[in-house]
Amino acid sequence: MLAAKTLINPSPSLKLPNNLSLHRKPPFSLSIRNSLPQSPSSPDPTPGQLRVDILAESLPFIQKFRGKTIVVKYGGAAMKSESLQASVVNDLVLLSCVGLRPILVHGGGPEINLLLQRLGIEATFVDGLRVTDAKTMEVVSMVLVGKVNKNLVSLIDRAGAKAIGLCGMDGRLVTARPVPNAAKLGFVGEVARVDPAALRSNVEAGYIPVIASVAADETGQQYNINADTVAGELAAAVGAEKLILLTDVAGILEDRNDVSSLVKEIDINGVKKMVAEGKIGGGMIPKVSCCVRSLAQGVKTASIVDGRVPHSLLLEILTDEGAGTMITG
Repeated sequence: MLAAKTLINPSPSLKLPNNLSLHRKPPFSLSIRNSLPQSPSSPDPTPGQLRVDILAESLPFIQKFRGKTIVVKYGGAAMKSESLQASVVNDLVLLSCVGLRPILVHGGGPEINLLLQRLGIEATFVDGLRVTDAKTMEVVSMVLVGKVNKNLVSLIDRAGAKAIGLCGMDGRLVTARPVPNAAKLGFVGEVARVDPAALRSNVEAGYIPVIASVAADETGQQYNINADTVAGELAAAVGAEKLILLTDVAGILEDRNDVSSLVKEIDINGVKKMVAEGKIGGGMIPKVSCCVRSLAQGVKTASIVDGRVPHSLLLEILTDEGAGTMITG
């Protein structure tokens, strides 16, 4: 069996109804309703009562995460669909309103491809990474920093929170270095160093930082960095409670061809075993590697979440169901 660990250990002072668990459960249930006394003749709960019950069940999760930092990597289907985009934005605003400290990191591959196509620049990939020459790097920076980032900031502002747009160059937040095979990939980078001072000051001031995954090296040369990698390194640098990667898959599957074989919770040893057995492969390997690295640097839990599910962030943080696979240390 795969090794798994408990999500949290509730404080002894936190008294929960007998059947309200903070552990992950395969089925989803509004267990708090079942804990409320009901007579056989009680009418069905009204929509208002259902909302109150759901809010009441969320309380222990809000108490657990209140004041804690969570880092969310945003991309994939959730970025392409307007309805899913609105869902992510509203989730972030709600989490901020109840006392969590979210940080959003984003890429923007489809938008980059669209502008490259308009400019007649061919997009080339090697081992799943974009080959980034000088012209492509200019487009990447324009799209991620100038368009996608500011659009997300505007959406969060309109939804009722305060957001601030940043990239790796701002406040020397992220210092880049070229990847080992830079001769083939061009200006594709990795994270050399993180200085979270700019992040901490903005989070303390009540802002939701929105970070584009573009950074520069010591000489000022800009690099395109994988957004998952940036999110993982930032989560470690700020001591985040949780890292969440929004993806286009359900999570880690026991059988890659069977979506019903979702692994709800697994520890690092279990992940390594699945990789060795070939059960985790392809594009999932960089994601789990990012999660494992962040956990090794002190992040409490890391989750690979299905961004195609509406309000997947709320499901992951405020319910015992989750919306993907949670990896623990």
